[in-house]
Amino acid sequence: MQDLVRTMLKALGEDPEREGLKDTPRRVEQSLKFLCSGYQQDPQAIIKRAIFTEECNHMVIVRDIEVYSLCEHHLLPFFGRCHIGYIPKGRVFGVSKLARLVDCFARRLQVQERLTQQIATTIKTAIDAEGVGVVLEAQHLCMMMRGVEKQNSKMITSAMLGSFHNSSATRTEFLELIKRS
Repeated sequence: MQDLVRTMLKALGEDPEREGLKDTPRRVEQSLKFLCSGYQQDPQAIIKRAIFTEECNHMVIVRDIEVYSLCEHHLLPFFGRCHIGYIPKGRVFGVSKLARLVDCFARRLQVQERLTQQIATTIKTAIDAEGVGVVLEAQHLCMMMRGVEKQNSKMITSAMLGSFHNSSATRTEFLELIKRS
């Protein structure tokens, strides 16, 4: 990978041997390995260790989980917040595992739409939840720094499964509870 970075620097018109760039290929390699570390993680293994039997059948929400990912189209970051709600049927998650699940999928080359769906589907399947809602709001540097250069734009995606999809009351309750105060 370091050779590829050196080639890219040359193609951009830079000298990869100059002082400020000498260690850049190594740093870029380390950075990309971290930013794409989700490929080496198994989402099922992350959450399986933190599913607990609990007689709970009301909505559980984790709001404002930070998200950092790389757009697969330009390899530029997008970042924002993820809100997760679910209605369990006797099994719940350890709260930190939901944040780890978000990171697992976010640390891959992504599009926001897929990321939102992957999180929701994994949660629903893992505990056979009555319903799951995931809302992800993010700013995309590919839109802010290049192309249309729109600094204040945000993309919002949602995935509503089970009762969150079928019941407008459940969906509305979730959306009201994740609104910023």
